[in-house]
Amino acid sequence: MDYTGDVSCKEAFSALAENAAAQLVDVRSAAEWNFVGIPDLQQVGKQPLLVAWQVFPAMEIDPEFTNKTIAQLDALGVSKDSPIFFLCRSGVRSQSAASALIASGYTKAYNVLGGFEGSPDGDRHRGNVNGWKFDGLPWEQR
Repeated sequence: MDYTGDVSCKEAFSALAENAAAQLVDVRSAAEWNFVGIPDLQQVGKQPLLVAWQVFPAMEIDPEFTNKTIAQLDALGVSKDSPIFFLCRSGVRSQSAASALIASGYTKAYNVLGGFEGSPDGDRHRGNVNGWKFDGLPWEQR
């Protein structure tokens, strides 16, 4: 594992609420943000950073992902030692994104298990097993 560790959606939300320096980075595609929704962090006084790990529709890794993420974190005053939580649809792309930030000198880059929509159930439907929405955490449709 090349990132700090895995946390549940509820653990990530609690850390975002309790630690002013903590930040959430949603690495899904613009299509997912627009059609599926995004985490709503208003009640903890934050907004998620939206930085796509892969670019739709080809879903190729954005070679500028790390630079874009660091620029947005710097603009918010987030230090390299602040906890940063990475979220995708189900917790796979976010592992790679967290690893990329660790490779750039950040020390606390976490993968959010289950992601926004969660793992597929037996019928291959998302949202019924785990994930941000399943856990009843705040989210909004764009």
